[in-house]
Amino acid sequence: MKPPALIKKITSLIQDKKGYDIKIIDLKGISSLTDFFIVCSSDSDPQTRAITNHIKKELSKFKIKPFQVEGLDHMEWILMDYFDIVVHVFKKETRDFYDIERLWADAKIKIIKND
Repeated sequence: MKPPALIKKITSLIQDKKGYDIKIIDLKGISSLTDFFIVCSSDSDPQTRAITNHIKKELSKFKIKPFQVEGLDHMEWILMDYFDIVVHVFKKETRDFYDIERLWADAKIKIIKND
């Protein structure tokens, strides 16, 4: 699955579990780490876990597995590395604290409207 289709799929999966404040940060030409960040917020540990598990389960149906998943111990900030796309699932307070969008302010940021 090419990045545009994968981004659309992941954002849809986040919305399935009521993740919100979804933003796509285009890092092409800015970072060698990845091409895109998908950032979203959740309100609780169970919701964070549900979003993360839903993404992993549904993408595995397409034989797409994360290279690495970090943050499952504390559920404040989950990072799912899909090479070209890195998904960040934040608890709202943690997202506000780290303000990842400000760190990458020179990147193109697309806001995804909730359905």
